[in-house]
Amino acid sequence: MDPSEYDAKIARRFASFDQDGNGYISREDFSAAAAAVLAEFGVTARSLKGQELYEGAEAFWQGMAAIADRDGDQHVSREEFVHNAVKRLRDNSPRFAEIARPFLDAVIRIADSDGDGVVTPAEAERVLGVLGAEPSACGPLAAALDSDGDGRISEEEIVQAFAAYFTTPDPNS
Repeated sequence: MDPSEYDAKIARRFASFDQDGNGYISREDFSAAAAAVLAEFGVTARSLKGQELYEGAEAFWQGMAAIADRDGDQHVSREEFVHNAVKRLRDNSPRFAEIARPFLDAVIRIADSDGDGVVTPAEAERVLGVLGAEPSACGPLAAALDSDGDGRISEEEIVQAFAAYFTTPDPNS
């Protein structure tokens, strides 16, 4: 694949983090994502689950900033994301999974309506929608997360899919 195609794909991924569309990723974007998930599932920020989600969002932000914010301004520009984060993530996708895991785990606990530790494709679809995925893509994306086809999406399935989404060279993934 042409490197420019890969960079363009990753730039689109950048937009999924830039919740407010201001051209950079910041702590506020991660907090906004957490707030949106809490609102969607009717969970208060002061609850244990709400606090865990905000802590996970902060851990995710800290990890992202550590690998991408080269100038230390507490903002990750599109350029920093494409040229700093992506290279490191591509070279070490398990590291990316570990950066994302606290946030994703907390999201699962919130979306998991029956408390069995996994989410259904319908619950995943709600999360994807509130985090800014195209509405028409939410259902197919949620279904694809269920990699073993058992109707239940585990943390490992989500973490692996999340890391692959940001690190695979396939421009159509």
